[in-house]
Amino acid sequence: MAETVANASKVVKRFGAADTAPALDGVDIAIIAGQITGLVGPDGAGKTTLIRILAGLMAPTGGDIAILGQPPGEMLDQIGYMPQRFGLYEDLTVRQNLDLYADLRALPPDERDTTYARLLDFTDLARFQDRLAGKLSGGMKQKLGLACSLVRTPRLLLLDEPGVGVDPISRRELWAMVADLKGEGIGILWSTAYLDEAEKCDRVYLFNEGRLLFDGPPSDLTDRIKNRVIRITEFEGSRRHFLTHVLDRDNIIDGTIQGRAVRLLVRDGQAIPTGRDLGGDKPVVVTPADPRFEDGFIEILGGGPKGTSRLAESYRTIPAGDGAVIEAHGLTKRFGEFTAAKDMKFSIGRGQIFGLLGPNGAGKSTTFKMLCGLLTPTSGSGSVAGNDLRTAAAEARASLGYMAQKFSLYGDLSVRQNLDFFAGAYGLDRAEARRSIAAMIEIFELGKVVGQNAGALPLGYKQRLALACAVMHEPPVLFLDEPTSGVDPVTRRVFWTHINGLVDKGVTVLVTTHFMDEAEYCDAVSLIYRAEQIATGTPDELKAEAARLANLDDPTMEDAFIALVEDSDRRRDTAGREAA
Repeated sequence: MAETVANASKVVKRFGAADTAPALDGVDIAIIAGQITGLVGPDGAGKTTLIRILAGLMAPTGGDIAILGQPPGEMLDQIGYMPQRFGLYEDLTVRQNLDLYADLRALPPDERDTTYARLLDFTDLARFQDRLAGKLSGGMKQKLGLACSLVRTPRLLLLDEPGVGVDPISRRELWAMVADLKGEGIGILWSTAYLDEAEKCDRVYLFNEGRLLFDGPPSDLTDRIKNRVIRITEFEGSRRHFLTHVLDRDNIIDGTIQGRAVRLLVRDGQAIPTGRDLGGDKPVVVTPADPRFEDGFIEILGGGPKGTSRLAESYRTIPAGDGAVIEAHGLTKRFGEFTAAKDMKFSIGRGQIFGLLGPNGAGKSTTFKMLCGLLTPTSGSGSVAGNDLRTAAAEARASLGYMAQKFSLYGDLSVRQNLDFFAGAYGLDRAEARRSIAAMIEIFELGKVVGQNAGALPLGYKQRLALACAVMHEPPVLFLDEPTSGVDPVTRRVFWTHINGLVDKGVTVLVTTHFMDEAEYCDAVSLIYRAEQIATGTPDELKAEAARLANLDDPTMEDAFIALVEDSDRRRDTAGREAA
């Protein structure tokens, strides 16, 4: 029988008075040697709190915790911990961070060269050991964090959302690395917002509001919704419009866009709708679809949001105009001899969603910042809402709402104070500010945290507040830089309900994302790699190209992303050999 590396029994954790709702409420969990145990749940469910208790960083209010049969504080040398936020020193090199962790873990000097060589090879960071950690891409930072947690091989490895903000290629590499550790008998706890990762775990614990809702193999949750997932094709109009309409039906509790189809989850106890039920006089085609772990996750939490966005209902209609709303003509940005973005070209019309995809460090955020007027292009030109970036940058900024990749609001101000500040920054008069702030608090359900400092909020609430601040002046253009990074699937669906609704009001959206299923909502996408655009087109066009390149029958957007990046590498290698 496999050894239990860590277990928690009836664990309770409260922050504040005894009558406050607990962050953890009687939780039981066991982590088995040689297995990956998944920890999933909405933002604020208690996942990070549990991991910190297991790591010995926090004491429970009640219940028992044991690591290899002992209290966590007595087994710290057997625990590897990788926090949710990048916890290393950005002004130290890769090698210096390893040295620091080797000192902290008392790794004998005569073992260091061998250990470093193994870890640098394992994470493919040997080429970058002299680079400052702060200069690494998101994927490489996560690999370095993993390496530092393994300086002394632990019996228990705690990973708090290691894939947050990491591109699909780096996520696959991280998963492969951690999966290899199973063979060493390490018990691994992997907290994740990516439910395709949870589906690969040996066992999953699903939390909500501090309580355990599910415990077992991922397939047990998936089996609960067998025969209730359907795929809809041959409908009229856009996929976004159809999804909005069908999600407002009482018998549908979740839906997503999947290629040319819309994928729906039918409420338990309801009959599967027919093509005529959903299509009226022009029936749609309804076919069964295989359930996924994400379907079970959404179902056990009570379903996703309805299709109609309350934000969009209150938003003004953006008038139609002539020409493109966002244009980039050869935008290029160099920092010294380093080219961060080269010759970016695209045009986005009113009421369209344009996605920028690419690995970490590819140049997406740099392109964003040039179009927002936050960076001056080295060469090329662009415009936003008819305002030239070089001659009318201030006007361009005033016409857009911007949600940055990293939380960029004021952490020491409360939620209400942040809303007050941005209302003033956008020039709203007092009456407009009062109406807008009240609407944002209601629409984004910020009422219970309105007096809390923004920096102390759970990630999901931070992202809600950031989006609220970006849209409170009802701009015609939205720039959303990884708006759903790290948030749970329910919150992601809420965000996209709002985005889809705003687009119907004529808002033009430029978005970056590492969730490839979100790219399906875009009218067009551009894949950026090594500072250059390597493919641009509709999601279906990019998937068709990936099918040709990789000989795939029905590729996903993630398949397309990887196939196109690998093809670019092949072409670059071929060109390099020919030049030599």
